[in-house]
Amino acid sequence: MTTTAIPPEARRAPATAPKRGPKREREGAAWVFLSPWVLGAIVLTLLPMAVSLYLSFTDYDLFTPPQWVGLRNYVQMFTEDPRYWRSVVTTLTYVLVAVPLQLALALVVALALKGMKRGKGFYRSAFYAPSLLGASMSIALVWRAVFNDGGTVDNLLGTGGWVNQPGWALLAVALLTVWQFGAPMVIFLAGLQQIPAELYEAAAVDGAGKWRQFLSVTVPMLSPVLFFNLVLQTIQAFQVFTPAFAVSAGKGGPADSTLVYTMYLYDRGFVASHMGYASAMAWVLLLVIGVVTAVLFRTSRSWVFYASEGDR
Repeated sequence: MTTTAIPPEARRAPATAPKRGPKREREGAAWVFLSPWVLGAIVLTLLPMAVSLYLSFTDYDLFTPPQWVGLRNYVQMFTEDPRYWRSVVTTLTYVLVAVPLQLALALVVALALKGMKRGKGFYRSAFYAPSLLGASMSIALVWRAVFNDGGTVDNLLGTGGWVNQPGWALLAVALLTVWQFGAPMVIFLAGLQQIPAELYEAAAVDGAGKWRQFLSVTVPMLSPVLFFNLVLQTIQAFQVFTPAFAVSAGKGGPADSTLVYTMYLYDRGFVASHMGYASAMAWVLLLVIGVVTAVLFRTSRSWVFYASEGDR
């Protein structure tokens, strides 16, 4: 019986699993770079939210240990506090007035800038500037002076100081938000520039005028951008604080006409030292914003058009 010798080159070590050292090193490096964000999210967001949720079920005045009261803060909020409901109505009115006006003005200016041949960059920067400045307390104080007795609006229209009239004070606050239309305007302008010119040419060949082109081409093609701006500005409007605080001198007046939700939350938490009650208000606001956002996403299926999908 003969045996066949195995050549040396065929004598190979059995296959082994690839080393995972480099992959683990890459994962470790990724976690090192992510660690500041993760720590910030835990320490500055998740942990305060958990503490706030606990405090919403307690009676806490910032100076003595919190005492567990269960749902008493929520019951008092919904059934025993008329100022709470006035703040809710004021905030809803503000959202329904400020958001549509701001988006409409932003879209009009974006359409005007799209058709400009020269100076587009200058005007785009000029219109965006109020979005950077309008959230400051100094601008809000100037706004109060403009709409106060003897201010610019009073001298031009002779209607008196808006900030001292319950029927006009909230409108003055809303106009400050409308004036900060720069951010949605830039987003609208970017969306308009992505609409193919062939669509307008085809519509013109079919005899569509400017208004029909706007309704049949611009609005459907711009609907995703419009939806994005609507969600973003609605969330921000529910959290308005600085303009109302400055215009009303921190009192929500006159006659609680500018007492928006966040200002009343601030009053309960840091003025009256009812931090447990304020925490309960904060969680209700969070839930309301979540529900409103979910409703907007749900209804968007019927009016937002995505060209890549070919459906609504």
